[in-house]
Amino acid sequence: MTAFTEDDLRVSFNNVVQARRFDDNGHGLSHCMKAVDFIIELHDRYIFIEFKDPENPNIPIGHRAAAIQNIQSSEFDEDLKYKFRDTFLYEWAAGRANKPVDYFVLIAVDDRPLLSRRLDLLERNLPQKLPASVPWTRPIVQRCGVFNIADWNAEFPDYPVRRLP
Repeated sequence: MTAFTEDDLRVSFNNVVQARRFDDNGHGLSHCMKAVDFIIELHDRYIFIEFKDPENPNIPIGHRAAAIQNIQSSEFDEDLKYKFRDTFLYEWAAGRANKPVDYFVLIAVDDRPLLSRRLDLLERNLPQKLPASVPWTRPIVQRCGVFNIADWNAEFPDYPVRRLP
């Protein structure tokens, strides 16, 4: 098992080939490339994961409201898109994008309409479906999803998330 803490959230990864934090200075290109928080390698695919925790109790209330407002903005959707694209490009250049890639975002809020809207825009911003006119041999992103903590834990029991006390 591998576990990481992201702000006030703790995620554990069980039954994976490799789990690594990617959004740090270790990849060496943070000055010009955006990065997802985690990259998980399974036997049959990679999972890119981004966490956002606007309701983190350690953040002052005024900042929480601003964080939620940010998540409702088109800039947030653009940020998610570029985090995926830059990470995919980085992994491709490193010779590791040799399996299908899923992209999942956890937003620690209980606002289901907000999560649904973010998913709709994420699906629209990423090339999930292959264009009929272009002879691509594989998709860039296989699946994407946006979850809150409860839905994440139901969908991914091998990667449970909990809020730290």
